[in-house]
Amino acid sequence: MVDNPPLLEDSERLAWLRLIRTPGIGPARFADLLDVFGDAQSALEGLPELTGRRGTAILPVQAEHAEREMEEAQKLGARFVAVGEPGYPATLCHTDRPPPVLCALVRDLSVGTRPMVAMVGARNASAGGLSLAKSMAAELGGAGMVVVSGLARGVDAAAHVGALKTGTIAFMAGGLAKPYPPEHVDLMHRIVDDGGAVYSEMPLGWTARAQDFPRRNRLVAGSSLGVVVVEAAKRSGSLITARQAGEAGRLVMAVPGFPLDPRSDGPNSLIREGATLVTNAKDVMGELAPLIDQAGNGGDVPSASISRQLFREGDTAAPRYDSNATMSDAIEEALEALMSHSPASADTFIETTGAPASVVRVWLFENDLAGRVVRYPGDLWAWNPDR
Repeated sequence: MVDNPPLLEDSERLAWLRLIRTPGIGPARFADLLDVFGDAQSALEGLPELTGRRGTAILPVQAEHAEREMEEAQKLGARFVAVGEPGYPATLCHTDRPPPVLCALVRDLSVGTRPMVAMVGARNASAGGLSLAKSMAAELGGAGMVVVSGLARGVDAAAHVGALKTGTIAFMAGGLAKPYPPEHVDLMHRIVDDGGAVYSEMPLGWTARAQDFPRRNRLVAGSSLGVVVVEAAKRSGSLITARQAGEAGRLVMAVPGFPLDPRSDGPNSLIREGATLVTNAKDVMGELAPLIDQAGNGGDVPSASISRQLFREGDTAAPRYDSNATMSDAIEEALEALMSHSPASADTFIETTGAPASVVRVWLFENDLAGRVVRYPGDLWAWNPDR
């Protein structure tokens, strides 16, 4: 079992939940706000003034709304876990801007520290595909892996069922109180009862929309050392998961299929593009073994250090927002002139203007919140092409 203490006090957990539930605040902006203000409570207090400078002020979610969600989660048997805390999937911590808070149905907190492999595929999978997914998941579980998927019909459900006795994790696109598809409510509870876990980053009563499934897929990919695709159309959520896995530096594996079956188009295309061909659990373990050795046990990483590294809460070296500081007209004009539709790094703006890093980053963040600029991967910034 994991013996690391919780990272957050109850009041801090409430502040984190309020901040991430505030409209317009996702994981990246959440991290920026902690960078700017130092802690979540200060961010909640300073957000209206900060966002009102260049647009409409963003008002944080009221405390009573977050408190009510926490109470409803408790009635459901769920809890809110912050990144780096016991119960939060360890590998997911090492993705780019993981969800600060997950709502979790979990009893055995150690399940999140074990090595994980994702298995995804077609909802309308063939009988052979379902059988393969179930048996492969069972063998991977027997080899010590936690099998991760998205609780969807077809391959996802078969993978969860195959790995029930050894531990499986499901990520949901909707809230834990609104499982989708609804016929998988029993499977959701079986997963938890058998030592696995079910997670969602969405509000408890959130009904999943089409745009929520790619977000869910990102968590499936990011929590795993690798992703196995078993039957998928060329345009499918499974291939989105595979792409996200590749972007996150995870291993992408695919089971080849009969060329005339449309459900084989996805994995066969992945293999042509460089994915590893696998046909059984032994193949998968052979590919994952070096990664498992390299990653070690996620539970060995102190929870507090993970969160401090990602969100820098309480880090006195992080850039701070100084409410008493004013930006000169000269610096404002210089930043406006330097910004273009071609992305440039924040360091470029800092070095070229000679302005303090905290001033430049707050200017970038204010304009990001106002929709004037867009942030790209690699801390690159440019004017919003839609404005």
